[in-house]
Amino acid sequence: MACCAEWTKNGGSTQPYEPRANAAEMPMGVSAVAVELNHTIIHAQDRQASAEFLARILDLEVGAPTGPFVPVTTSNGVTLDFMNADRDAISAQHYAFLVTEEEFDGIFKRVQEGDVSYYADPAMRQAGQINTRGGGRGFYFADPVGHAMEVLTRA
Repeated sequence: MACCAEWTKNGGSTQPYEPRANAAEMPMGVSAVAVELNHTIIHAQDRQASAEFLARILDLEVGAPTGPFVPVTTSNGVTLDFMNADRDAISAQHYAFLVTEEEFDGIFKRVQEGDVSYYADPAMRQAGQINTRGGGRGFYFADPVGHAMEVLTRA
């Protein structure tokens, strides 16, 4: 994206890259190449409101605006950079968050208390239900512009 080239030419971070695992620590069948998702840009009509909405539900912190972004960083170090965009330019995306059973309970409670509609399926047709695929629990909800957010306890 041309708008972000200058800000991201050094990875958008002043922190040096440190891989989280070396080849000896990798499970069988997993590549020893140290490639990790660092950040993704989430288009929003109101970057601050969208960041705060997701951060509240997931019990994360909203960082200070940096350039065109309002960041929310997950526990595995991936930054969700919320950026304003025209409504017509926003295409709904899917974001999945793997959480513990305990975290799921807190997230689900905040969704219910916040009167946020939730669904058992990605098509968002099974309203008011959670799924139990793979022996875990999961559900979907939409953010303020319609991105499908998924919370699951088993990948």
